[in-house]
Amino acid sequence: MVGITIGDNESIDKALRRFKKKYERSGVLKEFKKRSFFQKPSVKKRMEKQKAQRRAHRFGPME
Repeated sequence: MVGITIGDNESIDKALRRFKKKYERSGVLKEFKKRSFFQKPSVKKRMEKQKAQRRAHRFGPME
């Protein structure tokens, strides 16, 4: 559960911005999207492989 404590003189906008940042970093939304539909193991494996290839292409060979 993501939560923040608001200071005495802290504005709502500032607190909301802090909450959004914390929420995004925690990965709650990412996890929800991942679990929102079933993905066959073969499709999941293929996606992981493609992801690894993109990562390898982007960063190039490590020396």
